[in-house]
Amino acid sequence: MTVFNKFKFLQIEPRNYRKLSGAIALLGGVLMALTTAPVNAWLLAWVALVPLWILVVNYQRSEREGKLQKFLLFPASFFLLPLLWGIGYHGLALSWIMGIHPMTWLGVPWWPSLAIALFCWIFITFWGAALVTLWAWLFAIALPKKSDNISRFTRVLIGTALWCALESFWSQGSLWWTSLSYTQSPYNLPILHLGQLSGPTAVTAAIVAVNGLISEGFLEGRRKKEEGRRKREEGREKEGERRWKNWIDFILPAGLCLILHIVGWNLYDRPLIQPPETALKIGIIQGNIPNEIKFDSAGWQRALEGYTAGYQQLADRGVDAVLTPETSLPFVWTNEYQRSTLSFYRAILDRGVVAWVGGFGQQENSITNSLFAIDKTGEILSRYDKTKLVPLGEYIPFYEILGGIINRLSPLDAHLVPGNSQQLFDTPFGRAIVGICYDSAFAKIFRYQAANGGEFMLTASNNAHYKPPMLAQHHALDVMRAIETDRWAAIATNTGYSAFVNPHGETVWMSRINTYEVKDAAIYRRKTKTLYVRWGDWLMPLLLIAAGLAVLERRRNQEEGRSLG
Repeated sequence: MTVFNKFKFLQIEPRNYRKLSGAIALLGGVLMALTTAPVNAWLLAWVALVPLWILVVNYQRSEREGKLQKFLLFPASFFLLPLLWGIGYHGLALSWIMGIHPMTWLGVPWWPSLAIALFCWIFITFWGAALVTLWAWLFAIALPKKSDNISRFTRVLIGTALWCALESFWSQGSLWWTSLSYTQSPYNLPILHLGQLSGPTAVTAAIVAVNGLISEGFLEGRRKKEEGRRKREEGREKEGERRWKNWIDFILPAGLCLILHIVGWNLYDRPLIQPPETALKIGIIQGNIPNEIKFDSAGWQRALEGYTAGYQQLADRGVDAVLTPETSLPFVWTNEYQRSTLSFYRAILDRGVVAWVGGFGQQENSITNSLFAIDKTGEILSRYDKTKLVPLGEYIPFYEILGGIINRLSPLDAHLVPGNSQQLFDTPFGRAIVGICYDSAFAKIFRYQAANGGEFMLTASNNAHYKPPMLAQHHALDVMRAIETDRWAAIATNTGYSAFVNPHGETVWMSRINTYEVKDAAIYRRKTKTLYVRWGDWLMPLLLIAAGLAVLERRRNQEEGRSLG
């Protein structure tokens, strides 16, 4: 029996099932992708998983099984459904990766550049789709052949726990960006405040659970419709009773969604108490140095002139510190002689205002992408080395083969290495939480620093080689990190979007893109610790334990039923 044998109202012939089910799955993934920039239709996230959920729950195992199929438990047509959903979501949401083409400024010819960009896009798309496919496989394995043998709430619990666990696992690696949680940022601020409870997992769990309940309500509605038809034929069901049963299936997901938003709103509505003595006046310089010239003499000269003039302007405004973007001044700042020759460095000595400067550091024979805290005497007070390097941009797989490309990214005859995951960044104003570019996708980096005394958040990025949707998605991630840690954030980028964000995720100011901008604003130091900062991602293991217990209980009941039979 196929899915559409059960859903007669769709009027679908069995021979068209495979083609149409694949199209439905793909459409669901596309709808989820539309929740991100540039469309930002975040409401769709609460229903976009429904088509895939229904297809997975209703999929029947084929009677004809080959050796591989017996091992996988499902035929290839089953795996195609979540694969298509994942391609629709991750492929469209991450299509901005094509912005790295053309890479002629790296010395890569036009056609090879296109091939590299396409390879990156296809690879990260299938990497994300693999998560969805694994989820569907594990979810289907956890379900009995006859889905009526397990309650809808147990299915929702299992499906939610598995998705959250896989997202947590995927985020441990080097390729991570498209968590379901970021589909709500930066517009649905109340639901994003669930991140203060258990990080991105809390938001993802909310989305999956609501989608699951809607799906189960739909499935239950079809079952009741068939049951009601039989009762009507026997004259045992009243019309009013049938309407009530149809409505109750959708009250549950609507109620859960409402409750989750109320909880988030209560967190969002808390007043921000900011004692004046905790204020810091921070200046941001958005240098707008195109990648085409960023790492040659013309780019260095333009950067030195622009950042020096911006620093002097901000210092004259009386700021406490100045923040520049990632590799804004691409020199080795740990080399005292080299930094002493720079006009920006001399301006620090002249004006005496603390600068947080994006540049390069040395680590034995390699270099790091770093943010330096430089005091009024020109000494380096603290240093943060970028933890998550961008594959093929900074981190080079098979370096012996491909490493030559990276040397075109900097004036140094070396390659980048990642920083330690447990770094702390001290400033004259207290400890800061720091992230550089790709770090923003990894909540644990920020959570660790907040748990260890970080009082405000600084992020520095260079997104010049990507399309505007990536810039907006990157800002969405920074907004999430500010909410989760309950910290004010100063965000400096090379070409946009630079911003100031408060602990409620509200963007106080945002720059335009591809413009040179100098801006200052007050942020505030905070010592609060959210539940997520204190306990980390406690929700994911709790969901897994609860789902595991539910599965074990179902199996125990089945064994008892067989023994009694």
